[in-house]
Amino acid sequence: MSANPAFVLRGIEDVIFEDRPIPRVSDDDVLVEVKKTGICGSDVHYLLEGRIGDFVVEKPMVLGHESAGIIAKIGTKVKHLKVGDRVAMEPGATCRSCETCKAGRYELCPAIIFAATPPYDGTLSRYYLLPADLAYLLPENVSLEDGAMMEPLSVAVHSVSTLGAFRTNQSIAVFGCGPIGLLCMAVARALGASRIIAVDINPDRLGFAKQYAAAQTYLPVEANEGESAIDFIKRNAKHMKNQLQIDDRGERSIDLVVDASGAEASVQTAFYIAKAGGTFVQVGMGNPNVTVNISLLTIKELTYKGSFRYGPGDYLLAISLVAQGRVDLKPLVTHRFKFEEAIIAFKATQAGRSDDGKAVIKAIISGPECWAAAKEIDNASKDGL
Repeated sequence: MSANPAFVLRGIEDVIFEDRPIPRVSDDDVLVEVKKTGICGSDVHYLLEGRIGDFVVEKPMVLGHESAGIIAKIGTKVKHLKVGDRVAMEPGATCRSCETCKAGRYELCPAIIFAATPPYDGTLSRYYLLPADLAYLLPENVSLEDGAMMEPLSVAVHSVSTLGAFRTNQSIAVFGCGPIGLLCMAVARALGASRIIAVDINPDRLGFAKQYAAAQTYLPVEANEGESAIDFIKRNAKHMKNQLQIDDRGERSIDLVVDASGAEASVQTAFYIAKAGGTFVQVGMGNPNVTVNISLLTIKELTYKGSFRYGPGDYLLAISLVAQGRVDLKPLVTHRFKFEEAIIAFKATQAGRSDDGKAVIKAIISGPECWAAAKEIDNASKDGL
C-alpha cells in the first residue's frame, strides 16, 4: 500500500484511489493519521453534482471532513499534544486576523481552508495536516468513531446551543430527521429540553427520532389536488398545531425551531409553529430562493438566524456532552466500511440504504491500514516533512 493513499474526486461520479504526498509539518501543526471518517451529505453532493452553490470542483479533490485520528507527528511549538494522542479533527483552518475571526465568529472567515470544499482537499486519506489547536484530545471513554461524529455534533451544538441559546426546560421543534436534525434533538435533550418535536416526511425516520431523542413526532399532511402552496402550508401548520397542541404563547408554545431539512415547505411551516418572540435557526440547505411569510416574522418578532458549520467552543461542548454520557452517538452509526470500500459507502449513503436493505443514517469509513507508519514518516521527513 502507498504511503498516503487518498480517496479523490476527479469529476462528477468519477472517483479514484491515489497516492498523495505526506504533508509537511510546520511549527504549529500536527500530522494526524486518520482512523475514522463519516460521510456527509455535502460529500455525496460533490460526487453527484460536482458543486454546491458557488463551490465548484475544478481540479481533483480528496473527499471527507468528518474525521478523527491519532497524532503521527507534531510541530516544534506544539506542547499540548503528543504523538499517539487520539483527537477529533475540526476541519476548517482560518486566517485568525480578519474582523470575523477577531470577533469570535471564525466560521465566517472569508479565507477559511475547509476540508473537502473546493479547492481544498479533505480528510479521506491516511494523513491529514491540521493546525494543532484544531485537534481536540479525546477522553478515554470517547472512541475514535465518536470522535469522527464530533463534526456533525458540533454543527448541532452551534445551531441549538450557540445560536439558539437553548436552555433547560425550553421546547424545540426540529424539521428534518437526518443526522443533523437528530443531533439537534440530542443536544436539546442533553441541555434539559422540556419538549422535543420531530418533523419529517419519512415515517421510519420519525420512528427513529422518537426512540433516539424521546421526541414527539409529526408526519406532514399531503397537499390536496389544486391546492395552492400557501394554502397547503397554512393547513399543514394548523394540523400540526392541533395534533400536538402547540400554542403561540405560554407553556405549550415552541421556544426554538430548527430547520435541518432545507425544504421550502418545512421552512414555511416553521414560521407558523414558532412562538411569539421565539427563535428560528436555519441549518438545512436546500433551494436558496425560498418564499417566506415576512408578516409572521414581523408580528411575532421572531429571531431568524442562519447557522453555518461551528465556531469557538462548539467542539469542546460536543466532546463534553459525549464524554459525560449526555449524548449517545453510537445509535446513529448504522454502517461501517473499510477504506478500500469507500465507493460502496458513498453509494449506500446516496441511496439511503445498503445492499441488504438497511437504512443508512451515518456511514463511517475506517482509515487505510497502516504498515510501518513511523518508518514512512521518517522517510518522508528526509524530504523535508
